[in-house]
Amino acid sequence: MTDEIRQPLEETPEVADAVEDDVAVEAFITGGGPDSDNPEFLQPGEEPPVRTGADQPWDPEDLAVAEGRDPTPENIERARQELERDGAAAIERTVP
Repeated sequence: MTDEIRQPLEETPEVADAVEDDVAVEAFITGGGPDSDNPEFLQPGEEPPVRTGADQPWDPEDLAVAEGRDPTPENIERARQELERDGAAAIERTVP
């Protein structure tokens, strides 16, 4: 075994080229839309868009599970009746 003195990795030409390379990484490009570096501000008095759980369609099975119940036929039927009776309010109570 030889005790060869090697150049530190930080001083190799490959590392220097990588440090000097100023090319954007595709995975980090946002396309110029709003993000933490380019926030999008609302006008004074303008309300932000609010998305709630009821903005999407719900099946009785989904509601039963969201309420913490097993999707048994009885629980699914109860959730179906609740959705028919209360509509979006049934979802908003469970998934605001």
